[in-house]
Amino acid sequence: MAKLKNIIKQLTNEDYQAIHTSLQESSADKSSYLLKSLRERQLSDNKIMDELGVNTNAYYTLRSRLNQKIEEYLLQQMESPRTDILKKVANINEIIFTKKKAIAIATLKKLEKELLDYDLSNELTIVYKSLKKLHINAPDYFNYSQSYNKHVAYMLALDKAEDLLAQYLQKYGNYTLTGSEIEKMGLTVLAEEMDNVCRLYQSHRLYVYKSCMMVFHKLFVLKDEEAGVDEEPVEDALDKVEQIFESYNLDPIYYHLHLAFEFLKLEYYNHYKVYRKAEKYFEEVNDATSSLLSNYSLFIYPARFLISKIERSMRLGTEGELYSESEGLFLGYEPDKDDVPKYITYVIYRALCCYYAEKYDESARWINNLLNEMSLKKFPELLLEIKMILALQYCMMHDFDLFSQLINSVQRQLRLIGKVGFNHIIILTKILRTSMNEGKKNKEAKIKSLIGRIGKINVPYFVPTSLIKMDEALVSALSR
Repeated sequence: MAKLKNIIKQLTNEDYQAIHTSLQESSADKSSYLLKSLRERQLSDNKIMDELGVNTNAYYTLRSRLNQKIEEYLLQQMESPRTDILKKVANINEIIFTKKKAIAIATLKKLEKELLDYDLSNELTIVYKSLKKLHINAPDYFNYSQSYNKHVAYMLALDKAEDLLAQYLQKYGNYTLTGSEIEKMGLTVLAEEMDNVCRLYQSHRLYVYKSCMMVFHKLFVLKDEEAGVDEEPVEDALDKVEQIFESYNLDPIYYHLHLAFEFLKLEYYNHYKVYRKAEKYFEEVNDATSSLLSNYSLFIYPARFLISKIERSMRLGTEGELYSESEGLFLGYEPDKDDVPKYITYVIYRALCCYYAEKYDESARWINNLLNEMSLKKFPELLLEIKMILALQYCMMHDFDLFSQLINSVQRQLRLIGKVGFNHIIILTKILRTSMNEGKKNKEAKIKSLIGRIGKINVPYFVPTSLIKMDEALVSALSR
């Protein structure tokens, strides 16, 4: 909420009035009231909710919509200079056919400078192609030909960098499902190829794309000891990208990528357990969860935020609040079932939100729908994890028949793939069986003893069972 208040207070009077008028004209009365309250009145959130007559969830949704409206307005204001440049590029032929040669050349050279400032390689190739033709009988023809060839190659390098980043993130998703060393090797090969492409040109845009990949690679793929001593430290890369964003503050791509790097900063501080600094970035990323999942998969792996969000709530003891927040958090989000790793993470997140709110039946429904919608036979380790989460819900619901069927299925699967590396699954199976055994004596002590043996789960693939808080509340619930 602090972020939204700060944005509203920093709006110029002209921008504030324009947004307020726009909201009133579109009959968004509650949004315009919220905007005015945050700008002109010192009211608490509870007081605003009372005056609007909305509950916490509706207030969260209203706040999210207002934030989106403000961002859309600011983006529109920001894009206008760039839009003017693009219109000029579209009118190049008109200039060539209607203006004298000297005027046409002067116009194109001015346009060249503006495009270089924005680093718009596609449009620069059009300008250089035109300048090259206009100088066909002059010595500068060679120079413009070289500039044209250089920017065609640079444009291809940018396309290649964007493709490599998208391929890397897709492969990382598969890596989270398997933990395969082959997938890890493929990620490292893509990282090396990205580094080679970006060495070809001194380009801030290539540096930003490279940083998206390299920061993520160091945080989630490489172990700390695997990072090269000559490589740029993560914090230095994040600071440099921030400077680039400030220098090119009218660039719409950088405007959106700001959120991606806020996410990377959050994960960087989480990785090194500097949680006080991580909190600085959490709210902004959290407010944009739906947008992050929907629109940023080509630049970061947004599903990772859902895991970090549960881990944070477990650390702070606020996991019970996740469920009530979910409706507003995913407003407008349509899960992409073709993106299997992200969809699985999303469903597990929703199921665990239900679990922590003690809505075990709803949690089981999320997981059963997932198991019915897609085959996970290619990911046996993850399938075991998901089944254990489902078994926990049946245990909490005291549904002995469904629990027995499922736990027997888990044990058959363990026999088929081997028990090595699945100690936590074996122990969790024993915990749940102990809980469901009506005649078991000293149940609480036995469950506590077993939980103490689980230890730290340290595997490279996605481990949903690690997001179950093994605390006194769980022991008490399982002992009843």
